[in-house]
Order: sequence, then structure tokens, then C-alpha cells
Amino acid sequence: MKKPILLTAVAAFGLLSVMVSVPVCQAAHAQGNTPKDFVPPAVFQAAGPTKESIQSTVDEYRAALGEPNNPNGPSPDPHIGRREINWDGGGADTTDNPTTPFNVFLDTRGGQFTTPGTGLSQAPPSGGPQGGLEVLFNNPTYGTIFSTFSLKRLFTPVGSNITEAVFFLPGTNGGVPATVSGFGAVFTDVDRPDGSGNRRASTLIKYFGANGKLLFRSFVPSSPGDGSLSFFGIVFDDARIARVRITSGNVAPGPDDDRKHDIVVMDDFIYGEPQALP
Repeated sequence: MKKPILLTAVAAFGLLSVMVSVPVCQAAHAQGNTPKDFVPPAVFQAAGPTKESIQSTVDEYRAALGEPNNPNGPSPDPHIGRREINWDGGGADTTDNPTTPFNVFLDTRGGQFTTPGTGLSQAPPSGGPQGGLEVLFNNPTYGTIFSTFSLKRLFTPVGSNITEAVFFLPGTNGGVPATVSGFGAVFTDVDRPDGSGNRRASTLIKYFGANGKLLFRSFVPSSPGDGSLSFFGIVFDDARIARVRITSGNVAPGPDDDRKHDIVVMDDFIYGEPQALP
């Protein structure tokens, strides 16, 4: 899949929007020992202070994965379209008890999520019956430093900054392992700079094949200031991604977001229609 390079940057607001067909500088790159015929994925990334900063890139990514956005359960045509998870439960403002594996979308959309920490939770930044992230992590600043791409809830590991995703054929309740052609995610409040080989960047996505080998990895773009939004996603020509490992921020949520701690949580996950492994 060949894609033109698109780059827009507005330094005053830390806005970055990029779509490329090859790795971006040193921040994104494929597995080191790749065959000569390896075709790198198309890369979509954006960051900025508002939802509008990343909206067009997210829409381009959706188009690259293809229509339709398949509903819950098996797809009428398992070879087309995509799946999306926005954690919002039709506008719910409740906070889930942390759990792992997180199987809420295992049967309906073919995604299972785990963390080495206490568990994973859906929660609004603040409010709701349980008080949102500010109560979940006992940190009142969390009610204001995060923003949502889609209302009302965000997604986060508890007791860790690691989230892993694996894929199954929707409607099989985890019975049929699957791969996807692409996976992308929205993040909020990525402060640590990315790219240019910067080893202090805080947020990273790694993509693995069914054989466990690393296919691709990249830092997620950052934008200064509280409540910023970032997006990163890739699309291959075929369904080869079996597992995704996300490092969100440089420490697990809990401390104040400051110069030493870049606290990052997640919003929408968007991925290709899961294809059953042979």
C-alpha cells in the first residue's frame, strides 16, 4: 500500500499530522532483519491540543482500513471493514473495576486486552458515580489533565503502563485466534517529545506477527500542555498483526503529571477486521 507523505506542523500549538508509507525518522521502524521484499506499512500519526488536531488523520486511517465499521458479532463479510472501541458504552460515565484479561469486547469485536498490572479500566476523567480517573488513582489533577476524543470514558491500565492486545474472530468468544491488517489508538496528554532518536519519549507501540516476531514499532507523537490528543496507527497490505504492546507514559498512572512523570491514558482503538489464522 503506497501512500503519499503528508506533513503539517504548527509549532505554536504543538500540532503534528503525518501520513507516510515508510518509517518516520528514527521514531518508527520495522523489524531489523526483514526480508528484501518486506513492504513497510502506511503510517498515520497526529498530535495537537484539541480533538480537531487529529480528527482528519483518524478519518484517513479509518478509510485506509476500509468500510464499514462492523457492528458487534461476526461480520457479514469477514474480509472487509474494521472494528472500533471507544470505551463509552453509549455515553456511560461509570468507572469499571480494574480487570485483566479485559474481555468486554472479546466476543463482540474480537479484541482481548491484558496488563501485567492490577487490571484495565474504563473511566471518565472525572465525575460519574465513582468519580472517574481522579478517584480511581486518588489524584484530583487527573480530572483536568486528560481530555476525550469520544465522550465520555477513557481506557487505562492500573498498576502498570503496559497494555497488550491480541485478536480473535468476532463471535467465537476467543476460540479462533486472528490477525489484523492495522491497529491505531488515540492517546491523551503525551508530553514527552518523540522522534529524532529521542530516547526520553514516553509512549510507544510495538506490533508483532503470529510467530511472535516484531514487525514494527514507533513512538507516539507528543503535544505540549494538558489535555492534548495524539494518534498513531499503521496499516499493512495484509492481516499480519497478531499482538500489539502499548507503553502509555513513562510510569504507571498515580503520580502527578510533571517533568519526571508523563502520565498518559488512552481513548479510541481502531483496527482491521480480524482474520482467522489458518
